[in-house]
Amino acid sequence: MVVRAYLVIGAMGLLLAGCQSYGGLPKRTPPARARPAAVPPPAATQPAPAPARPAWVARRVVPDAVTTPQGRIHTVKPGETGIAIARAYGVPWPDVVALNGLAPPYVLEVGQKLRLPSAQAATARVAGMTLEQRARAFDLDIDSIVTGGEPAAPRPTSPVRRAGPNSAASAAVPLPALTGPAPAFRWPVEGRIVSGFGPKPGGRFNDGVNLKVNAGQPVRAAGDGVVAYAGDAIPGFGNLLLIKHADGWVSAYGHNEALLVQRGTRVKAGEVIARAGQSGAVSEPQLHFELRKGRQPVDPARVIGGR
Repeated sequence: MVVRAYLVIGAMGLLLAGCQSYGGLPKRTPPARARPAAVPPPAATQPAPAPARPAWVARRVVPDAVTTPQGRIHTVKPGETGIAIARAYGVPWPDVVALNGLAPPYVLEVGQKLRLPSAQAATARVAGMTLEQRARAFDLDIDSIVTGGEPAAPRPTSPVRRAGPNSAASAAVPLPALTGPAPAFRWPVEGRIVSGFGPKPGGRFNDGVNLKVNAGQPVRAAGDGVVAYAGDAIPGFGNLLLIKHADGWVSAYGHNEALLVQRGTRVKAGEVIARAGQSGAVSEPQLHFELRKGRQPVDPARVIGGR
């Protein structure tokens, strides 16, 4: 019994010693988990520039002409344009120009008495036209905007109300005359000509050239000038810009995705004025580009060269 007791005590001592030995091992601290690197928040995407709104919007013309022995007379009011007056009475703008002996730059004056073709004359004029000819007679085109898109100017004797630079009153004034020689024009985009200047099948005529572009590609001013028009009143051209230059030149830029300048903005040659696209009557991105000397379209390839 004594021997068995010693054996039990010895076994317990060995067990306790083993526990002490195990408990004396250095504790291992579990390795710290690496924290995932902070992911920076995604950069805020810049919204696409909104199409520029024209700095001046034409006033709606109320057809309130007075009938006199000389015919119908319309008194021009502030904010009206020749185009808007002609369309309000259902007569072609060129007929109004001819009847009143208007000369370039075709700027009307507030209070001016404008003679209108008679309703009978207008009816007779279109009576012999085809449907396509009638549409062309009353549709707007670039020439109409160049010649009849200026707002009526206040007469020199009219009191001038001071207005801020961004007010409608300051915007509804004719564009300043540009003096000096014609600019050395440059191409507005890099791209090959996909439709050249001149006659096309079906009796059509391209008054400029169409250049292949990528959507969103910057469109640059072909020369120094002032923006004469920014809008989409001519459906075929989509978002259209017209820039007036010195020496009677005008450049046109059609089918844009976005317009970045407004009417009255002074621009420098090479300045970005629009983003190219395929607005209007086209099936792929392209830029319709025109140069006009007065009202006469000129082949840009002959003026600029290099294409």
